[in-house]
Amino acid sequence: MSSIIYILVVIAFSLVPISFGVPFIVLHGIGDQCSNRGMKRFTEQLSEWSNSEGYCIEIGNGSWDSWFMPLEEQVDNACIQVKKMKGLKKGYNIVGLSQGNLIGRGVLEFCDGGPRGKKFISIGGPHAGTASVPLCGSGIFCVLADSLIKGEIYSDYIQAHLAPSGYLKLPNNIPAYLEKCRFLPKLNNERPDERNSTFKKRFSSLENLVLIMFEHDAVLIPKETAWFGYYPDGAFHPILPPQQTELYTEDWIGLKTLDDAGKVKYISVPGNHLGITESEMKKYVVPYLEDKASAKYSLRTLGHSIQVKLQNTPHTQDEASAKMLDEGSVSHDWPQP
Repeated sequence: MSSIIYILVVIAFSLVPISFGVPFIVLHGIGDQCSNRGMKRFTEQLSEWSNSEGYCIEIGNGSWDSWFMPLEEQVDNACIQVKKMKGLKKGYNIVGLSQGNLIGRGVLEFCDGGPRGKKFISIGGPHAGTASVPLCGSGIFCVLADSLIKGEIYSDYIQAHLAPSGYLKLPNNIPAYLEKCRFLPKLNNERPDERNSTFKKRFSSLENLVLIMFEHDAVLIPKETAWFGYYPDGAFHPILPPQQTELYTEDWIGLKTLDDAGKVKYISVPGNHLGITESEMKKYVVPYLEDKASAKYSLRTLGHSIQVKLQNTPHTQDEASAKMLDEGSVSHDWPQP
């Protein structure tokens, strides 16, 4: 009898998948850090819901460096980490939050010798730039920073010491932006004499690109930048949809290539910047992180036991977005030195 039980136990364990699906990394927004309660919960829940291993990638000391380390250096830092992670060797997915999306795209486009990025889920990312630096607050550091930002955003000093300056795109000063802004013009292949086919090849190799925009986003100006929409050069109106921008029509980074192949998902959700609910995460994020074949196999082999567990799990009502991502990225709090 004991031998029969042993055999049944061995068979049961052999039927249960011993590995997760495709792993994913999370890149948080400005003013946040992986150790914050909201980011921990966000990463853990996505991992649980998708049955895939999730890793929050921290750059430097987190909050402070997210503001003051140039984005080129942040990308280099993330690239080194990604290449060292054994769990990502066979490929991985990317989940970006706000500014973290630009770092994620930088890793995808610039990181030589890194593992392949498969799917990119962007939550409130300033992909086409922003015409206003993220809100800081009313403290003395903020007052001084705001003064510098408004007058000298494309100076060498600000570009080297304030991360958001790397994607501030003022429509009424495009020549200075193209010449002096150090990060976004390179990321988006905007400089005519410096367009890099490798960046385009890597970006357009994505299996899916999910772009989530918040309908009442007052942090990204305009909010349509989350879809690669933006103002025309030289004016603050009208707001062009992504398909009418030169980046798209001339296919500088492969966005049109992806879209023509049906691989881009443009999603709009209610709420303020990063105000995503649990139900929206399950509907718009989790399906792109799931290994559907693995999930199906798990249900088939475990059968009734899993079905009972699912049926007995109480449904959690949607919580306010501030409870999901309640630190850092939502408020853009100025870090304390």
